Formats: sequence, structure tokens, C-alpha cells
Amino acid sequence: MSAPIAAPGAGAGRSGRVGLWLRGRGAAAGPVLAVVLAIFALWYVGTVALNAQWTLDQAARADREVGFAELVADTMAQDRPMLPAPHQVAVELYDTVIAQEITSRRSLVYHAWVTLSATLAGFGFGTVLGILLAVGIVHNRAMDMSVMPWAIASQTIPILAIAPMIIVVLNSIGIQGIVPKAIISAYLSFFPVVVGMVSGLRSPGAMQMDLLRTYSASRGQVFWKLRLPASIPYLFASLKVGIAASLVGAIVGELPTGAVQGLGARLLSGSYYGQTVQIWSALLMAAVCAALLVGAIGAVQRAVLRRMGMDR
Repeated sequence: MSAPIAAPGAGAGRSGRVGLWLRGRGAAAGPVLAVVLAIFALWYVGTVALNAQWTLDQAARADREVGFAELVADTMAQDRPMLPAPHQVAVELYDTVIAQEITSRRSLVYHAWVTLSATLAGFGFGTVLGILLAVGIVHNRAMDMSVMPWAIASQTIPILAIAPMIIVVLNSIGIQGIVPKAIISAYLSFFPVVVGMVSGLRSPGAMQMDLLRTYSASRGQVFWKLRLPASIPYLFASLKVGIAASLVGAIVGELPTGAVQGLGARLLSGSYYGQTVQIWSALLMAAVCAALLVGAIGAVQRAVLRRMGMDR
């Protein structure tokens, strides 16, 4: 049997589509790359500007002059700089992420997992609480008039003020470890979920609601068949905000306790001993963790919306 003959121009069509895809990716990556390069340039300029005074003071004590090239080189190689250079932070990340065993107390991966465990626990609790409150607010006017103002007022209290109170109260009744940090994370993450879900559950229009009333749909049927599906995009948008806030809550929850594990502990030890490079590496690891968590929620969002036929 003879091999099938490819249609004329089929290969050219595929290569053309690949070329268009690559050009589209390149066009999208161009602005991002420009912003990243601008950030690094400003970072290096800030490193020289903020660290130069220490170099000049040391030179004055030694009664010698410092050239510009020597000044720039010294500001980017100080042991305890006011602002570490990007390459110093990169070296610290390599030493604490790649060069260390994951189970080592010196590994940032280990400390990140300690913080992430509290983050995920608090995020789960805050999400469930937020959804339940949103459902009650939408279906009960008394809750709408009472719970929603209190939820808004709760976010006006600085988390740095309330975190030590939560930890002290829970510690007095013997609750320690991950639970206090998870509660602080839930405190920060439930509010975006409440606001997002309330907006989503109320998003169906009057014509849609009237149509279901015409069919004599019960409140439960209206909720499951109209309100809940309409609220899914709002829910995922609020979850992205909530997971980032939950991570912040877990880190803040580690600060008042003098913790020895977690990203908050790395920030504490770095501030105690003036290790700014360690502080910045912990901050960048926290940023990476937040980006991964938000990205994971975004992936789930795309899958769910595609399954519901709402993907655009």
C-alpha cells in the first residue's frame, strides 16, 4: 500500500502557525523583559547609592580617597549592605535552596514549606468561612445588615496588632504550633472571599431571576443552578487575593513568637544579626511562593471554567 500523500502546503501551514505562535510569545515577553531589566537596573543604582556612604566613611577613617570604580565594586560586595545587590541575593538563594538538603534547617525550601503549611491550612479555613458567610449574607437580610459591616470593620485592625493577641490567647489555653498561624492566615484571607462571593452570588440579572421564578424554582434551585455557577469567576478572582493575603498572615504569625522555622523566622534572624542578604532572599522566596500559589489557583480556574463552558 502506498504511503498517503500530504496535502500541498500542509507543512508550510503548520510551520506558519508555529511561527505566528512564536512571534506572539515574543511580542508578549518583550514588555515583561523590559520591565524586569528596568527593575534590575534601578536595583543596582539603588545598591550603589545606599551602600556608598559606608565605603566613603571607611575610606575617610583610613585617610584615603576612593575612585568611582572602586566605590561601585565595594558597594556590591559588602557583607552587611544596606541594600544587597541582585547577584548577592542570587548567591544566597543558590546556597540556601540548591546547595542545601531540603530537610536542613538552613534550607529555604524547608522554611518555605513550614510557612506554606500554615498558609494552606488558614486559606482553606478562611475560604470555607468566607463562602458560608457570603451565602448567608445573600440569603438573609439580617446577616447582610449585621455581618457585612463587621467583616469590613475587622479588616481595619492592623494585623501586626492583632497577631500577638491571638498567639498569646491561644498559647494560654495550650494551642501552639501551626494553629495560631493558620488562624491569622484565615483572618486575612476570608474577607476577599466574602466580598467576591457576595458580588458573584448577586451577579445574575433580574431577567434571569424572573425566568427561574416563572418556572417556580425554589431558592435552593436558584442557588445551585444560577447563583453558584455565576459566582465561580468571582470566587477564583477572590481566591487569588486570599491566598496571597494568607501567605502574608502566616509570615506575620511567625514574627511575634520568635519562631525558629519558617520564612518569618528567617526574616527575624536576619534582622537580629543585620544579615540583609538573608532578609532579601527570604522575601524573594516568599514572593516566589505567592506566585506559585496564585498560578496554581489560576490553573484550576482555567480548568473549571473550561469544564463549565465559560472559558474565553
